[in-house]
This record gives sequence, structure tokens and C-alpha cells, in this order.
Amino acid sequence: MSTDNSLMPDPEFDAKIEALIGSIRSVYGDEFIPLHRPVFEGNERQYLVDCIDSNFVSSVGKEIVQFENMICDYTGAKYAVATVNGTAALHAALVCAGVGRGDEVLSQALTFIATCNAISYTGAKPVFVDVDKDTMGMSPTALRAWLSENTTQKDGQCVNKMTGAVIRACVPMHTFGMVLRISEIAKICEEFCITLIEDAAESLGSFEGGTHTGRFGAMATLSFNGNKVITTGGGGMVLTDDEELAKTLKHTTTTAKVPHPTEFVHDRIGYNYRMPNLNAVLGVAQMQTLPSMMDIKTEIAAFYKALGESQGWNVVQARKGTTANNWLVAFCMETPEQRDVFLTRTNAAGVMTRPIWRLMNELEMFKDCQHDGLTVSKWLEQRIVNVSSGVPDARLKDVKISS
Repeated sequence: MSTDNSLMPDPEFDAKIEALIGSIRSVYGDEFIPLHRPVFEGNERQYLVDCIDSNFVSSVGKEIVQFENMICDYTGAKYAVATVNGTAALHAALVCAGVGRGDEVLSQALTFIATCNAISYTGAKPVFVDVDKDTMGMSPTALRAWLSENTTQKDGQCVNKMTGAVIRACVPMHTFGMVLRISEIAKICEEFCITLIEDAAESLGSFEGGTHTGRFGAMATLSFNGNKVITTGGGGMVLTDDEELAKTLKHTTTTAKVPHPTEFVHDRIGYNYRMPNLNAVLGVAQMQTLPSMMDIKTEIAAFYKALGESQGWNVVQARKGTTANNWLVAFCMETPEQRDVFLTRTNAAGVMTRPIWRLMNELEMFKDCQHDGLTVSKWLEQRIVNVSSGVPDARLKDVKISS
């Protein structure tokens, strides 16, 4: 009987994990270490009290507009529309892009479920193309290859030759804040008459050259969930440079109510997706500390890069010409077996780590979706892990409030 040596105990790898755990604890301390956590070291408490005292705690309030403007100033987007969460932002963006029942939307199988859920809410169906190994985001090479082989142009629309469906949009995601080859993706989408909507949920603070993620397509979406670089508890936002799209987004996410002093008239199917003012005040305070948070996150990433070089870990790095926000640091294991051992040992020691997501086409809801083989996605799914990436207690004193 043959023996699979990959499943045999590996004392050298075990010792390597122990050394890593010790190094992480030297920074984060001896208690349980979460993967990420919110940091409230600015004006959050005072702003919340002020908001409660004002009685404007729901979807009307000046802080919602202030938060939207702060995001515009930071990212360079002309318009921003705040929503209750990132999934709602994606759904609203797809609806306003004209995506509907019977359409198809290109995306990644290696993504968080929200991307595909939002596509499904419209009645459209995802089509999955592969990712690049270095960015873990949609591959322009794979995208062009699939489109060239499987689509045709008809009346200014991109049509899937196999299904006859119009491919209405493309939704690539910047995984863990790493910037995918978005400029190339944008050119391909323009060439094939497909609307580009960036899923920038994880990439606030990430740039390609001097351009913030979310600035390359017709629209982009952000998430402010509790584990993101900044949080509003729950929340999201749609970015666009198109004034008419911005007006449509705000109207659609405010139940499509036509302004009137006394009447309730709604002129289309709308959604109650506007962010409450109570959440927006957190966003305003969080944006005031974002610059120092980015500095600290850069240092955390540098810490892991140094550990990778000294202890022999393959730490995923931002590709040349980009700046990542370092939301979650990712290690790439040599084998799936090493990944499983790593996850078991670190979590048992109270140092939280996690695998990357299960591929969307492996989930029951999306198992029949068309894809291109997803060779790289499958390889990464079996090897990528996230390590503790939050702000250590010792660094909270360095969180500064800007104007």
C-alpha cells in the first residue's frame, strides 16, 4: 500500500507555524487575536450622541451627505450614494446599469457571496472567468479569451453565443484590497460593449498609479461592514462620475419616491436602501482617522513581509504600480494539506486565520453557471489563507484625527 507523504506529520512545518504564532503574539499580545476588528478612536461616540440628540437618525440627515462628500474627496469620484450595505450598493448599481431578468453578468468565482447574490437579485445569471494568481482578481487575459471565443456583437450589445443572453455588465472584485489589472479590464469592457461595475468593497484606500479603485468603470461599490478598513456598522456606497446615474441611484435607493410636499407617488420599482444618518456619523468620524489607519496598515503589511522573508512564508504583495490598502494580509501555502494544517494549528492557538472563499460555482445556487475552467481560481482556493491583520492595541495611541 502506498503512503501519501503530503499527509504525514511534518515537524519542520509545525515548528515554522509555532515561530509564526510567536511572532504574531509579540505584536498582538497573549489574548485571542481576531482576524480584523473595528477601531473607534476618534469622534465616533460624540457624533453618535449628537445624532441621537438631533432626532435625525434615519435616512435623512446632513451627515449622510457629509460622509458621501468625504468619500468623493478621498477617492476622486464626482458622486457617491450611501446605502445600507455593500450588497445593496451592488444591487442598486446593477439595476441602474439596466441589468435585468435573462441577462448575464461576468464576474469571478473567487469572490465573496455578495457579488453573486446581487447579480441574482436582478434576475440575471453570473458567468465566471478566471483570476490572476498575483492579484486574486479577474484576469484580463482570461476575460478577453472567453469573450473572443464565446460572444458576438449584435445591435451594439455583447451576446453569449451559447445562451443567446445579453452580457450586460462585468463585475470584477479587488480581492483583500489588492488591485486587479483594472485598466486592462476597463478597455476590454469598452471594446465589447459591456458596462463595468467595480466591486471595490474591500479596497477603500487602494490605488492603481494615482487613481483610486472604483474610478475605472461606470460605477463602483464600497462596503463599510464591521471588518473593513473603516466601518459604519453596516453600510455601503456607490461611486460614479456620471451625474444622471448618480441621480438615478439616489432616486432608486430612496424607494423611487417623487418629491412632493404632500403626495406619495413612486415612479418605478425602488428600494429602501439609503444609509441611516446614525450609521453615517460613524463614517464621518472614521474618515477623519483613515489617513493614520492607512499608515498603520502599511506597517502591519511590512511586518508580515519581513516575516515572510525571514521565516519562509509566501506573503501576497501588491503588484508593481499599485498601492494596496492592506485590509487583510494573505499567505499562499505550498499545498492544500499545508493550508489545512496551518488553519487548524493557528486557530487552535487563539490566532484567528481563515481560508479564502469557496468558489461560487461550487455552491449549489451557482453550480450550473457557465465558466472558463477556473484553473487559477481553483489553485488559489486550495492555498490562500488570511492572517490577523487588525490594528494592535499598542498602536491605538497612534490613531490621529484629521480635519
